Amino acid sequence: MYSIDLNSDMGESFGAYKIGGDDEIIKYVTTANVACGYHAGDPMVMDRVVRMAKERGVDVGAHPGYPDLMGFGRRKMVLSFQEVKNYVKYQIGALSAFTKSYGVQLHHVAPHGAMGNQCQYDEEISQAICEAVCEFDKDLIIYYCAGAVLGKVAESMGLRTAAEIFVDRAYMDDLSLAPRKMEGSMITDEDYAIKRCVRMIKEGKVTSMSGKEIDVRGDTLCVHGDGPKAIQFVKKIRETFEQEGIQIKQL
Repeated sequence: MYSIDLNSDMGESFGAYKIGGDDEIIKYVTTANVACGYHAGDPMVMDRVVRMAKERGVDVGAHPGYPDLMGFGRRKMVLSFQEVKNYVKYQIGALSAFTKSYGVQLHHVAPHGAMGNQCQYDEEISQAICEAVCEFDKDLIIYYCAGAVLGKVAESMGLRTAAEIFVDRAYMDDLSLAPRKMEGSMITDEDYAIKRCVRMIKEGKVTSMSGKEIDVRGDTLCVHGDGPKAIQFVKKIRETFEQEGIQIKQL
């Protein structure tokens, strides 16, 4: 029997600006990566998403990013080790105030955007993130992009990890995510996206942008909540995975 956690980046609205379909998406996922106010999200949004997650029994994790609201955390920033560490710790702490108030156990930490992308190869940034987690709560799971050095760093520090694969993003030959500016980097075809996910889970294979077959292993499957097809994706994943004998369940 195949099984996988289904997560989505949520809570990415900010003030009067609404991003993503949290109200619908949360009905289908097992885990929510909640923005903590740096790349997106605000106290009202965080409170609402955590409350909805509790009502539906969805695990809640922190989705920390760079302090870049205008760029949605997708622009690379040059920061010191201590800055990355403290920015991550600050964001985890902010979200934990809401999980604690609802009696929800904070489940994991999943770096967002440019910060997450830099964790593909950057050991220093990965170390800073992991130190922040260790000093806050060593029981938190580190969600990392499959193949990223962040996973190795986290495991070397005794943290639990979950390799993350993506429904709506294309891969390069080295298993890094294709840059968003590259044509074809964002996958919007529902049938193709779901078939690709089934293959990653069952065969451990994915075709890169260049056509190369590469090995991939995933513990959790991510749908970007701000994607144009996010709601359709999570609905179709539920339907198709049941037919394919893939169980969607929390880690």
